[in-house]
Parts: sequence; structure tokens; C-alpha cells
Amino acid sequence: MDITTFKAFRSRNYRLYFTGQSISLIGTWMQKTAVSWVIYTLTHSTFMLGLTLFASQFPSFLFSLVGGVVSDRYNRFRVLLATQVASMLQAVLLACLILANHYQVWEILGLSVLLGIINAFDVPARQSLVYEMVADKSDLPNALALNSSMVNLSRLIGPAIAGIILEALGDGACFVGNALSFVAVIASLLMMRLPKYEAKPHTKNVFGELKEGFSYLKKTPSISFILIMLALISLTVLPYSTLIPYYARDVFHGTAQTFGVIDSFIGLGAFSGAIFLASQKTGANLKKILFINTIIFGGGLLLFSHEHNYYLALLFVTIAGFGMMSQITVSNTLIQTTVDPNMRGRVISFYAMAFFGMQPLGGLLIGAISKWIGTPDTLMCEGFAALLVAALHWRYLRREKKLKARRQKPVVDATIVQAAQA
Repeated sequence: MDITTFKAFRSRNYRLYFTGQSISLIGTWMQKTAVSWVIYTLTHSTFMLGLTLFASQFPSFLFSLVGGVVSDRYNRFRVLLATQVASMLQAVLLACLILANHYQVWEILGLSVLLGIINAFDVPARQSLVYEMVADKSDLPNALALNSSMVNLSRLIGPAIAGIILEALGDGACFVGNALSFVAVIASLLMMRLPKYEAKPHTKNVFGELKEGFSYLKKTPSISFILIMLALISLTVLPYSTLIPYYARDVFHGTAQTFGVIDSFIGLGAFSGAIFLASQKTGANLKKILFINTIIFGGGLLLFSHEHNYYLALLFVTIAGFGMMSQITVSNTLIQTTVDPNMRGRVISFYAMAFFGMQPLGGLLIGAISKWIGTPDTLMCEGFAALLVAALHWRYLRREKKLKARRQKPVVDATIVQAAQA
């Protein structure tokens, strides 16, 4: 690891964002871990875990396109500030509900739906604003990779802290911690010095701009293919995380702390993968890296699915986490570095739909299948699904290589003819 791994930190605004968001994300993962544990403790149902994922993320699928248009039409900084304040209020409401100790599953699901709606507007604005935070645009891929390292480091730390707090202080403390963590990210946003926002005239209404976004994707197959692959992974593979409480409680006969440890090892693998990506030199073949890491993701899940040795299971889930990270980070980087700036918010909203929208549907699907064939076999099927997506990706890379060769061949032939005539 060298200094180029952190070159995006040369931008003051990005440093502020990274610091504040890191603290907030640790709180977010504490809350996610606590919600999963509370739901599973109340219901003992893997299907209900899938339903919880559905409740928190499907609203993002429904409203992401509108969120993308809002990000392109209005001041992204103010949109992001508003969504962070709204997220903090949701966290406070959830903390009060848990601390009152008279909660029911439907109340937790209802507040999860509210957070999903907020995220539909938060993700396009936040991801688009990263471009404006980075002074040297050549540092953008590095900034996006560091974003993933931030997310996954928080996934490493947050669940581990949550596991300890759940046993020592109870679930309410996790929710209070998340509510307080939003203070850091809101403060970091207020300290930024971004370029002055210049409002642009909009000749189309919201639906016209949505249609424009669809047309842009049709004309840009390199972006639409990445989105399709991410959607398939999100639907069939990424919901594996909803099954982890089953392994913690029923396979390894552990407690909330066991669940936190397994989730943290997933985060450790993902964090390692993010640092690996951040260390890549400019011009690295990200599509090839995405293909290889999809195979690693699938292989890790296959090995973990039927493993009863706790320590080997932690190793295999770390491998899966390493491969998983690329699905999110490389896809985002390929999109952000090639998209038309005027379309950035709308295209990122499609990215959010593929990522956040398919996962809740997949969570319901995986939860139902696990009831039918059992959790270990369900996770094994998810591993095979990842390998199938990798095969589709390999086919696309071969076709792209052939098309590139065809475009270059006439140039080579013309050079040979000119040399012969000379």
C-alpha cells in the first residue's frame, strides 16, 4: 500500500465527507445488526429477516428514479443535508420505540420503510456529490474505492460493537448510538466549501427527464450491461446476508456477539477488497477485476454454506466479503467515470434501483426458498448463482474484445496496404 491509495484525501471536502460519513456508517451498521437480531429473536424466522430487508430497501426501488431527477434538478448539497437530517430523525424515533420496550414487529418494519424512502433521495445526491468533492477528477476512482473501504470498515467495526452492546447494555443502546452518529456527518457537510451552485433551466418536467434517462441508457450499452449484472447479483446473491442470524444461532449455537463477529468478518473481507481496489493504478481493467471477484464471491458462499467449523466458516465468509465488495464498488466506478455529467443523478438512481431495489425482492425470495429447501442449501444455490453471473460477464467481455478487434482491423489493413504501395 502506497500514498496513491489515499490520493483522494488531497481534497479537503472529501476528507471532511469521509470522516463524518465513517462515524455515521458505524452507527448505521450497529442499527442494522440490532434490527436483524431483534427481529430474529422475536420471530425465529428467516422469512421475517427477508421481509425486514424488503421493508428497508424496496421503497428505495420505488422512489429512486424520482430521487435521481431531484438530484439532477436541484442543489445536491441541500438535498443530501435534508436526507441526513431526516435519517437522524428516523433513528431517534426507532431508538425511542425500542427504549420504551413496547414495540412490535410491524412498528420496526414501518420505520424501516420510512428509511427506505429517505435513502431513495439520499443515494443519488450523495454519490453524485462525491464528484464535486474531489478537486482533481482523476482521483474520482480512488475516492469511490475509498468510499467502499469506508462502508466496509464500518461493517467490520459496527456489527462487532453492536454484538458487545447487545449483550452488555441491550438493544436500545445500539439505536441511540446510531442516532448520535448522524451529528458527525451533518457537521462535516456544513464545514465543506463546495463550488457555488448554479441553477439550470429545465425545459422538461419530471417525467420528461425520466424518459431522457431511459433513452440515455439505451444508447450506452456499456453502462446498461453493468446495471443488469448488478441487478442479477442483488436479486439472487447479495440477500445471503439475511441468513447470517441462522448460522450464528442455529449452526454455531452462538449469541448476538457471534452474529456480530460473523458480520464483522464479512466486513473484513469487503474492506480488504476495497483497499485492493483503491491501490489499483489508473487505467486498471476494472471489468476483468469485477469478473474475477464475482467468481471469488460465489466460491466463498459455496464453501461457507455447509461449513460447521466456526473458524473455517469465518475464513470462507471473509473470502465471500472480498468478492462481494467489487459488485458495488466497481459497478459504481465504471458508471461514474463514463456517465454524462448531466445524467449523473438519473443514472445513479438506476444504479440504486439495481442495488437497493433487487435486494429486498431477493430477500423475500431467499427467505421463502430457505423455508422450502433449508438455509444451507439456499446459500449454496446463491453461490452457484454468482458463478452463473460471472459466466455471463465472461461472455460479454469476450464479445466486447471481438468487437474491439473488428474495429481495429480495418486500420491495420489500411496501414499494410499503404506500406505495400510505398
